[in-house]
Amino acid sequence: MEFKHQSVLLSETIENLRIKPDGIYVDGTIGGGGHALEVLKQLSRKGRLIGIDQDEDAIAAATDRLMDYKERVTILRGNYRDMVPMLNAEGITSVDGILLDLGVSSWQLDEASRGFTYRSDAPLDMRMDRRQALSAYQVVNTYSKEELYHVIRDYGEEKFAENIAKHICIEREKQPVETTGELAAIIKASIPAKMRSGGGHPAKKTFQAIRIEVNRELEVLEESLDGMIDLLNNEGRLCVITFHSLEDRIVKNNFRKNEHPCICPPQFPVCVCGRKSKGIVVTRKPIVPTKGEMEDNPRSKSSKLRVFERRI
Repeated sequence: MEFKHQSVLLSETIENLRIKPDGIYVDGTIGGGGHALEVLKQLSRKGRLIGIDQDEDAIAAATDRLMDYKERVTILRGNYRDMVPMLNAEGITSVDGILLDLGVSSWQLDEASRGFTYRSDAPLDMRMDRRQALSAYQVVNTYSKEELYHVIRDYGEEKFAENIAKHICIEREKQPVETTGELAAIIKASIPAKMRSGGGHPAKKTFQAIRIEVNRELEVLEESLDGMIDLLNNEGRLCVITFHSLEDRIVKNNFRKNEHPCICPPQFPVCVCGRKSKGIVVTRKPIVPTKGEMEDNPRSKSSKLRVFERRI
């Protein structure tokens, strides 16, 4: 199946990167290369783009899509949490802009065999990097009831998390839960019928939660943002597209902390903690898709773009 992914907030992201033709830019989640292609179109022959992704299918798709610009693009397989050492290995210690388009790609959702979706029956997987050991199968079949409850409640913000965790444990006692279809059926049966009407598929929040746990998505994001901001040259920008409130909160709080890092008590007349601002938050409110984009691409509805500009 061809790797297809419709890039969200495309023009808004490219505009906010404020691309310098001779600059160095990083797409930490290159996916199918949609955002990267638009960056490359604005780069001169001296400019450079580094693309990073942990999914081998995305790497192959981006390599093919960006073939016309191969002399100014380098694509690396890995997790963006390792961006600093990966760039250092390429001889790069600072860049002019960084982009992150978080979450799961349209292709990963549509390709049933990857086990991300509740809309078809396939082996439980959900690994963005299939080299890693932990998969959705392990989470569903080996986590304790308490661990499952916390994952589903905290990452899915699912009000029926306790009941879903209980039913998963009851069913896996009979036989392992092996497919997305089996898991979706268990979740559906755990939610009262009157609560299932409206609000989308009953398994949506739980599948999101398990995917986040499998790929350590929030942990990776939280650990990575400071290092990315430190990589930026003066007036370089970090653009982050999120798809749910948990990600957005992490980005918002991190950007605010990097703009105003002082931890001195408010009554102190001058700062004595010595923490210096790293820059400014460009987006006081997140940039969201236009009505037209949401109609054209329903998966863009929950997306938000936040931008931080480095000031040295």
